[in-house]
Amino acid sequence: MSDPLFTPFTLKNLVLRNRIVSTSHEPAYSEDGLPKDRYRAYHREKARGGVALSMIGGSALVSPDSMPPFGNLQLWRDEAVPLLRSLADDVHEQGAAVMTQLTHMGHRTDNYTHDWIPALSASGTREPAHRAFSRVADARDLQRIARDFADTAARCRAGGLDGVEISAYTGHLLDSFLSPRHNRRTDEYGGSLENRMRFPLEVIRAVRAAVGEEFIVGVRMSFDELLPDDSGMVEADALAVAAAMTEAGVDFFSVNRGNADTDYQLAKVIPPMFTPASPHLEFAGRIRRQLSVPVMHSSRIADVATARYAITEGLLDMVGMVRALMADPDLPNKTRDGHADRIRPCVGASMCIDGIYTNGSALCIHNPATGRETQLPQRITPVAAERAGRAAVIGGGPAGLEAARVLAERGHAVDLYEAADRFGGQVALAAISERRRDLIGIVDWRVAECKRLGVTLHRNHYVDADELESLTDGVDVVIVATGGVPDTTLGIPGDELAIDSWDIIAGSRKVGGDVLVYDDLGGHQAMDAVEALLRTAATVEYATPERSVAPDVGASPAGQYFALMADHGVPTGVLHRLQSIERHDGRLRARLQVEGATAVTERIVDAVVIERGTAPDPELYDVLLPGSVNLGQIAVKELLARAPQPADANPAGTYALYRIGDAVASRNIHAAIFDAYRLCSAI
Repeated sequence: MSDPLFTPFTLKNLVLRNRIVSTSHEPAYSEDGLPKDRYRAYHREKARGGVALSMIGGSALVSPDSMPPFGNLQLWRDEAVPLLRSLADDVHEQGAAVMTQLTHMGHRTDNYTHDWIPALSASGTREPAHRAFSRVADARDLQRIARDFADTAARCRAGGLDGVEISAYTGHLLDSFLSPRHNRRTDEYGGSLENRMRFPLEVIRAVRAAVGEEFIVGVRMSFDELLPDDSGMVEADALAVAAAMTEAGVDFFSVNRGNADTDYQLAKVIPPMFTPASPHLEFAGRIRRQLSVPVMHSSRIADVATARYAITEGLLDMVGMVRALMADPDLPNKTRDGHADRIRPCVGASMCIDGIYTNGSALCIHNPATGRETQLPQRITPVAAERAGRAAVIGGGPAGLEAARVLAERGHAVDLYEAADRFGGQVALAAISERRRDLIGIVDWRVAECKRLGVTLHRNHYVDADELESLTDGVDVVIVATGGVPDTTLGIPGDELAIDSWDIIAGSRKVGGDVLVYDDLGGHQAMDAVEALLRTAATVEYATPERSVAPDVGASPAGQYFALMADHGVPTGVLHRLQSIERHDGRLRARLQVEGATAVTERIVDAVVIERGTAPDPELYDVLLPGSVNLGQIAVKELLARAPQPADANPAGTYALYRIGDAVASRNIHAAIFDAYRLCSAI
């Protein structure tokens, strides 16, 4: 029986090889605002992995007065055309189609970026997420921007793309005209639905005239903004707009639901973990039944079974799986070839969308090659059989599991030793939280891959110094991935009285009463500790020396934590540095101070929980050093070039020794996996 996901689909005059689409998104991989090598390599790998259509340039800009808030492509520039041609040729060579989304960001931008041109919108709205005040677009602006859309679409056709998608959702310029929430105009472009759709229709007609009848033109639009009292776009109005757009020349719709006025609302459009899977799929199916052109949709459709259901039940014509394809660009080919069980899962950590703002570009929490295709391969190349050796990996957290997997993919014989009764290290600890339980997919996938590749897995096996001689006998490589221990040492009086967050999250310490959580890390860990404490009915206060609460937690998951803390009345204090802890009448006195201030505030509490990352445990590494050929050093130049590491520092040594992950320094999940992948893929 044929798989519905792999039935071809004809979109206008374009035959797609299957129904799996990487819908438009902006990973901020542009260089100087253009789709150069990094951008091209990212989409080539998706095409090579079997996707039918790869859509580039989510929010690609059509006008020079639309400032790029997150690395957007600037396709209004003529020099983009040959670069688009190169990208299109690469994607087509791999059997996939390629399109781009076009937009004017309107008020959804930053006034203090790039050329500092003031934002503009239908009615001078301020957009909360990027905080820009905008000016009101006048008639001359609208005429010019319509021409800009048309000229940019013509560039895309000249660049060999198969089509364009016009963005009319999440607060961009066209959406600010369509949505009554943002459009408060009193001229011919405001008021009635007919007036509000006037400018978007002018844009579509201008684009269609510029590219001709054969070129594909689509629209991405929210068909229900989910705003209180129906103050935004509602389904009935959206269907009327879609009918008018179809008459004006639109060939498909990318159906969305929700709005992006705030970070919390955006997390409903692009849902993170701890939210329902495919929350808008049935809604998209209802819209599809009422439209006369094909429909695609993408919103946390992360697994093949759901994608197949969407096609089988006629809910969609094309199913968008952007984040799933970032986690594993080979998802289509693995599915087609009967290896769906080997797909690296998207766990919904939102490091991709949030990474644009926190790291400067989208990153997958556990696929370090995504976005780094010019530096790292998405597929591991085995060494020649005569070069295969033996490796011992000590520690079964994310770094150790990745090291074992990659070394085994290279063809080496690998033993992995884990002291605990389960693999995963701090990932397994984090997954105890219901809010982050999906993270366990990072561990489960690697354990399954290690088993498939023949890695010998040892659990409940604590490697001590006495065992090292026998463990390293005949071994060519030793990877130390032992992580670290919770670090509560602030160097202040009384810090030994504090409890670490690990004990709170794991439930091994039961704490009640009044609790101060002091966050000197800024990640999820302190937030998870707060949540665990709230479940025990503790009264919690949060303090941090940072300027904001949990600065390393991206906007998508942060909103959920903040809502939880607000519901439980958790007070938060920023710029408060813990000065001391002392016993006081059977309780604890904690002193906090804002740096530079003379005032000291005191809290009388039953417990102080400190989160400040991990302290590496160097014991095994130090014992292993004298027997290593490289004296434990990783040569950075060779590491970055993915070249073999030098092995001549110690002629008496018998094995190469490397440390990775938190065994080196306290960092995050992505860094641990990146360490292992980059190093071991060249061993």
